[in-house]
Amino acid sequence: MSGGHRHAADHAHLHVPGASPLHTTSAEVKLVGLVAFVVAVAVTPRHAVGAFAVDALVLIVLLGVARLPIRLVLGRLIVIVPFLLFAVLVPFIAGGEQIDVWGVGLSRDGLWAAFGVAAKATLGATASIVFASTTPVPDVVRGLTRLRVPAVLVGIVAFMFRYLDVLVDQLRRMRHAMVARCHDPRWLWQVAPIASSAGTLFVRSYERGERVHQAMLARGYTGEMPALDEHRARRAEWPLALVPGAVATVAMIVAVAT
Repeated sequence: MSGGHRHAADHAHLHVPGASPLHTTSAEVKLVGLVAFVVAVAVTPRHAVGAFAVDALVLIVLLGVARLPIRLVLGRLIVIVPFLLFAVLVPFIAGGEQIDVWGVGLSRDGLWAAFGVAAKATLGATASIVFASTTPVPDVVRGLTRLRVPAVLVGIVAFMFRYLDVLVDQLRRMRHAMVARCHDPRWLWQVAPIASSAGTLFVRSYERGERVHQAMLARGYTGEMPALDEHRARRAEWPLALVPGAVATVAMIVAVAT
């Protein structure tokens, strides 16, 4: 029983409780707004500095409305560090016209490409953080159902959320077992135990999935997640939720036109 409570608590860290307008907006509305905003950012030309500035301003407003701590947002933005590291390398390896920056020859096209990668990764990740921080995981699953997403995909998403923490906890226990047996691999030539652990984790995950599926079938599971409530999004929520995506789209169109 304690394990179940622990996993539930692990999911809770994604959601930041609050009573802001974003917290009370229906999940399906926020999900559509998130997709619209991210798509608009993704198709914005990399040299459209003004459009990216408008997108950043939209996100700042949303962060203020949601009352999310800046420290929390910055901490979660660590996930984009690999993209930023890649962006740093692009000007050094890209071709085209070379310009001198502090005595170092860099590609002009590479600099614009690096800026585009960094800007889009930061804006997209921040928008996702706002969504995840204001929407509990169960509401996300119910929102996908209301948007008529295929039941198989909804089930996959639901189980992914539920068992990701289970797998991480299993990996943590395996790690502790290795350390308790005086083996703490840290170098490349010690990778064999890590590979063995990964294989064992895969097998245990597959076996756990089989057991869970059999248990669900025994309890009447038909392939669709049960509807826990009949809450529907209010009509007034849709225009407000689509404002960020609309603003980003207009900024992108203006950037392309000019």
